[in-house]
Amino acid sequence: MNRLCIVVPCYNEEEALAYTNTELISIIRRLMEAGKVDKESFILYVDDGSRDNTWNMIENFHKEYACVFGLKLARNTGHQNALTAGLLVAKDHGDMVVSIDADLQDDVSVIEEMIDKYEQGYDIVYGVRKKRDTDTYFKRTTALSFYRLMQLMKIDIVYNHADYRLMSKRALEVFSGYTERNLFLRGIIPLIGYRSTIVKYDRKSRIAGESKYPLSKMLSMAFEGITSFSIQPILMITNLGLFIVFCSILAAIYGLCSYLSGKVVAGWTSIILSIWFIGGVQLLSVGLIGTYIGKIYIEVKHRPRYNIETNNLMERPHEES
Repeated sequence: MNRLCIVVPCYNEEEALAYTNTELISIIRRLMEAGKVDKESFILYVDDGSRDNTWNMIENFHKEYACVFGLKLARNTGHQNALTAGLLVAKDHGDMVVSIDADLQDDVSVIEEMIDKYEQGYDIVYGVRKKRDTDTYFKRTTALSFYRLMQLMKIDIVYNHADYRLMSKRALEVFSGYTERNLFLRGIIPLIGYRSTIVKYDRKSRIAGESKYPLSKMLSMAFEGITSFSIQPILMITNLGLFIVFCSILAAIYGLCSYLSGKVVAGWTSIILSIWFIGGVQLLSVGLIGTYIGKIYIEVKHRPRYNIETNNLMERPHEES
């Protein structure tokens, strides 16, 4: 029977964690009783350098429940790195791994459906939202714009999918080979290429605490995704440069014709506007290209993405192959 691991990245989640733990233990026990997963299946919480009581709660859960383990990172490294740490640690102890956020806005009841898909031969099962009724108008609009922008940039991501997914041990072994520091998991996972499918669910409202993805972080993630997976912005700058050169040639022809016809008009305003426009385009272009160079700089240093301070899953023997 296949062993399941549920990986839950946490950052300052003390308000929601007790509810989350109760729900996840309930679902994992139900799956065990139904014979869906091995009796050694477990939950792995990843504390991403929380400043509140999150880690203490995880340690208490570990002492109280045999199926609960914790992984504590030495400092805050960000959601994507924390999730990656959990996935890479869990792959040595389970046959399939489900990742889910600690706020449990994602519906845990579809984990069973994900397992059914895994049993049908799928290596990756994406959790996809049916609709966005719980979102504000602004968030719905910006989310739709984000996915359209990703498509425009020719980035292959699953529509209305965040980080709620099931991955097989085989898929995780391949994923471990993706060692880049500029992480955007929604773009990396589809690159694995193994057989995949989706399950749909209704997203709930947050039980407690506050969202760890405000607008600034959402914009940052979108920019990270674009610059990590697409050179389209650079190509767009190239096309813009060609367009400006073309317009300049037309302006030069117009100016020459005006000069020959004796209709020369002092053009101080047009000159100043042209200089400001070209200067702005140049600064924007240099900044964008600098972003790509900066990412290369980060990658070539090969610094570790995270450091593990405590891993009580090490008390558990690795799964025998």
